[in-house]
Amino acid sequence: MITTAEIIHEAEGLPLEQRALVVDALLRTLNPPDPEIDRKWAAVAKRRLEELRTGKVKAIHGEEVFEKIRNPFP
Repeated sequence: MITTAEIIHEAEGLPLEQRALVVDALLRTLNPPDPEIDRKWAAVAKRRLEELRTGKVKAIHGEEVFEKIRNPFP
């Protein structure tokens, strides 16, 4: 029988995209997706995209966001 260490060693040799697929598949066994939650997240994403496209909200560059996180009290 193949050991956990052997499985991990084999997985480490896979290309990045295939490793990501393996990780995703394993995580789904620990926390199965909930279609209702997925539907709600998709609705939020669509609403936020529409807000960006119409100018209702302004995008903030990622570096600015991370800077505010690193230094919340300038």
